[in-house]
Amino acid sequence: MPAPLRLGLAGLGTVGIGVVKIVQRHASLIEARAGRPVQITAVSARDRTRTRDADLSAFAWESDPVALARRDDVDLFIEVMGGADGPAKHATEAAIAAGKDVVSANKALLAHHGQALAEAAEAKGHVIRFEAAVAGGIPAIKALTEGMAGNRITRVMGVMNGTCNYILTRMDSAGLPYEVVFEEARSLGYLEADPNLDVGGIDAAHKLSLLAAIAFGTKVSFGAVELEGIGKISIEDIRHAADLGFRIKLLGVAQVTGRGLEQRMTPCLVPADSPLGQLQGGTNMVVLEGDAAGQIVLRGAGAGEGPTASAVMADVIDIARGSRLSTFGQPAHTLATPVPAAAATPAAHYLRMTLLDRPGALARIATALGDAGISIDRMRQYGHPGAHAPVLIVTHKASPRDIAHAIGRFAATGVMVGEPVAIRIEEV
Repeated sequence: MPAPLRLGLAGLGTVGIGVVKIVQRHASLIEARAGRPVQITAVSARDRTRTRDADLSAFAWESDPVALARRDDVDLFIEVMGGADGPAKHATEAAIAAGKDVVSANKALLAHHGQALAEAAEAKGHVIRFEAAVAGGIPAIKALTEGMAGNRITRVMGVMNGTCNYILTRMDSAGLPYEVVFEEARSLGYLEADPNLDVGGIDAAHKLSLLAAIAFGTKVSFGAVELEGIGKISIEDIRHAADLGFRIKLLGVAQVTGRGLEQRMTPCLVPADSPLGQLQGGTNMVVLEGDAAGQIVLRGAGAGEGPTASAVMADVIDIARGSRLSTFGQPAHTLATPVPAAAATPAAHYLRMTLLDRPGALARIATALGDAGISIDRMRQYGHPGAHAPVLIVTHKASPRDIAHAIGRFAATGVMVGEPVAIRIEEV
């Protein structure tokens, strides 16, 4: 019988316990598919006395994840602790130095240190796999590195944070303002300890930067992601977008243009009848576009015990089978240094503004747009009882630079009340 693959599991939170359950529940199934037994030999977590929903009695215990990573009875180190630095980084480095393969669910660690870790592992003939770090149970990394390996990838796009999608769809369906739904999400346990990781778009931007590295053969460049969260999205924008046939999503988009690599994680309008527009609740969606395969749409649970542990085990079983795929789909030392490019791809835009209700006000706004080279696709003015008139404009395609230039000219018209809102409309 082939020797078992022995696992050291660092982290016994939701995902770690999910891994334990899968290994224990499906031992014979995993062995049949992997061609060898897969066993957990040792575990590590901060609090050994905590009650957990799994039987851990058969495993050796290490209070220090670095010691776990160095154990002689561990062949593969699984890191599901989280955090860009600290114990997760130290333990992963120790595992690599000790000649172990690594499976991680830690998008922050890989977004910040993935290049160095990949180079260190590959120099020793070992691998780092991280399917669980991007979109939970959705096999987005496998789709890129295996299913679409023969394609030139043209665009990667998706909704990659379930909490943000829950908040936006809940605002839409219940007609509730952002602040109310934010507190609802907090009470349900959907938010990270630092909510800005979710609603600020940071968590999703980590994932986008990893997908972009794989898709375009570049080093991870999280710091170059154009980032804007959902905190400024109002219930008025949700309602008006729906009235125009759109929904608002926190949308990640990465693509290579003649200017360099564009990466943005920002609120966008998408057609309500598109797959992204129909995405509800905490579900994630990743859209991959290749020159040969066309558009591939992947939808599923982006977090949670079962889906994320499932992705961890997919990587474990690949390694047990003998798969030695490079961390980012090609040897780390061959990845190019990306040229960051601010988003310049033209797109239609949604503009919401409040104007003084006086003759010629709309004409002044239209002139400001025209002077910036922007034409109007459609315009809508809503009934109003007072002296201020709410106005919506959907532009034809224009560059973000031209939109910003037009908004800068609005103040000089003398008819603008408050600040206008501009949101990109993404073609999907």
